Amino acid sequence: MSDSLPQPSTEGEQYPWPCPDKAVLSALQAAFEDGSWGTYHGPHGERLSASLAREFQLEHVALCCSGTIAVELALRGCGVVEGDEVILAGYDFPGNFRAIEAIGARPVLVDIEPHSWAIDPSQLEDAASPAVKAILVSHLHGGLADMKSICQIAAKHGWAVVEDVCQQPGATVADKVAGTWGHAAVLSFGGSKLMTAGRGGAVLTGDAAIRQRIAVYQDRGNDAFPLSEIQAAVLLPQLSLLTERNVLRRRRINQAREIGEQAGQMLRPVTITPGDEPAFYKHAWSYLPAESCPEERGRLLEKLWREGVPIDVGFRGFAKRTERRCRKPVPLVWSDRYAHSTLLLHHPILLADERAAASSARRLVDCIQSLMA
Repeated sequence: MSDSLPQPSTEGEQYPWPCPDKAVLSALQAAFEDGSWGTYHGPHGERLSASLAREFQLEHVALCCSGTIAVELALRGCGVVEGDEVILAGYDFPGNFRAIEAIGARPVLVDIEPHSWAIDPSQLEDAASPAVKAILVSHLHGGLADMKSICQIAAKHGWAVVEDVCQQPGATVADKVAGTWGHAAVLSFGGSKLMTAGRGGAVLTGDAAIRQRIAVYQDRGNDAFPLSEIQAAVLLPQLSLLTERNVLRRRRINQAREIGEQAGQMLRPVTITPGDEPAFYKHAWSYLPAESCPEERGRLLEKLWREGVPIDVGFRGFAKRTERRCRKPVPLVWSDRYAHSTLLLHHPILLADERAAASSARRLVDCIQSLMA
């Protein structure tokens, strides 16, 4: 795969994030007026922890400085140490791979399911070894992992399950809240996320021992990886609007998906399974011509970006990583294909004008059809 991609145009539609929010402004003003914005500890972090615990029905919450650190803390909390192995998908956020390495553990890669962009449970047995301690499962691009199958296999082997819901807070998997299936869940409050404080993250768990191990690692005389009071203050009103906004995002994605079907066999959308309700941080299509010929995505993106269509690309994935850094017990066929075929519609457009997402999908289809003509 070529690393060279066309550069997006700076012209065309712009959909800034975070969007103007009177409730966030009120929270900022209140925190300034009472002085809580500059304190080490205060009411906002306590309220945010309590609200997240209530939302996810998980007793213990560890707020922290980023989603990436949250992944590392969750793994450490689950007892992963140097020399252990952690299973993850061959297509995932690069920080998750690095979080495993930061502990001194070794990533073990399995492939993804093509319909979900998520880890394939059928390959987990092939990845098993005495050194495996945990499995890190990400819900990406509107796809949701088969958590029931994954947790059944993990329980059989005694593996901890860490569920990365950084892209999908508020989603449900098989009518159960995403993040509540495993031993720990991870959230991100990064600058592009559905709930943003610019930076920040959290680990949620129902296991007091996991929370205690995290607390011990965080304590360096103070909290070494803190979320500030001002960050917690702006997250609280966003959490209260999360469900409402997720419903709106799903409605507008469904409109875009219907239009995307007009591209016929050129686009494979992420599958939405009955009983699942994704939270769309991003929505994925695979551009089928690029699965076998990576240059085809570059040709399409050049046309899209020249016309200002806000379509982005996915992760590069780990299929090319060497055995020096990870173990690869199975072929990473779909991880490799999707590294150069994924197209993404990013969430800020979903809260803009109600026609914006559908319009972008229409223009995506038009560009594909013009290239195929």
